[in-house]
Amino acid sequence: MPVTEIDGLRTRYEVSGQGPALLMFSPGGFDSTLESWRTVGVYRRLNLLEHLSRSYTCVTFDRRESGGSGGRVERVSWAHYVAQGAGLLDHLGIERAHLMGGCVGCSTVASFAVAHPGRVLSMVLYSPAGGVKYRMRQHARFVEHLAYARGEGLKAVVERARGSDAGFTADPRVGPWVSVLRTDDAFARRYAAMDGERYATTVTGLARHLFDRDTVPGPEPEDLLALDAPTLIVPGQDTSHAPSAARYLQECVPGAEYWDVPVAEQTEKSAPARVLRFLREAGSGA
Repeated sequence: MPVTEIDGLRTRYEVSGQGPALLMFSPGGFDSTLESWRTVGVYRRLNLLEHLSRSYTCVTFDRRESGGSGGRVERVSWAHYVAQGAGLLDHLGIERAHLMGGCVGCSTVASFAVAHPGRVLSMVLYSPAGGVKYRMRQHARFVEHLAYARGEGLKAVVERARGSDAGFTADPRVGPWVSVLRTDDAFARRYAAMDGERYATTVTGLARHLFDRDTVPGPEPEDLLALDAPTLIVPGQDTSHAPSAARYLQECVPGAEYWDVPVAEQTEKSAPARVLRFLREAGSGA
């Protein structure tokens, strides 16, 4: 699997298929890897990546702090995630691309469109993460992690991360840098030696900044209202992907198409066909 360096951090990525470029921001929260398009929830059932790659050059990658990509202990923001995606396009020599996000990847796609409108051919926002229960669950996870880090120390966090295969979602004690702790010995040593209070301040700020609202985290609504990229929104239907989150994006993004089909009725035949039709129509108007 190829790896490149973006903003001083390694990024593991994959390019598959042929046709216009489709940059795909993975689902999976703090475990957003390129494999998530084949292994996580509705995306596994719909087999979207396989179908899309028959007509598009699909660029998938591990989000920073996930999978085989690197990370840094800092107050990670949506702008950091956008920079990784833009840097990957630069590395591949792609000026403009269609963008697709799954789950929390939708927040980065929308943030990317706000930051780099000239590079976006269209947006597909599939099952956007958001809603009041989603925000509450994210904050609770960070509270649990910091309680463990304060009580046991950062060295114990490293040992726990390296002693299991659980991610941050399944075991908040291992923290949001768990993948990097497992794959980078030098990072793990620096992490264990960090000042505990400074670390807690960074993590508290990260959680507050990333998950600051009960709708869809990411760009401000006023910025979404100024977008003019063709957009397709497909709703989710659970406490992490509240239908209200998708409706919020529909309200904010001018002219957005909304595929109002319950998740249980989204099939491997209907869902890829709907996305492909949207991308073709968006591409013909570019």
